[in-house]
Amino acid sequence: MKSDKVRDLDENELRRQLHEADEQMFRLNFQMSMGQMEGLKKARATRKDRARIHTILREKELARETK
Repeated sequence: MKSDKVRDLDENELRRQLHEADEQMFRLNFQMSMGQMEGLKKARATRKDRARIHTILREKELARETK
């Protein structure tokens, strides 16, 4: 997911996306612990998406505090 697309979402949608990414990471970590390495690239992409969402949520929080 591109950061431009993430920035256009409201906070509720971002939190929903973050929750879905957390669930997906749990499933991917479980698969990798069972020896299925097909999810490695997907796990990396999901981890980056989660970081992107956290960053944008924090930016919105700071912007709200400065107002």
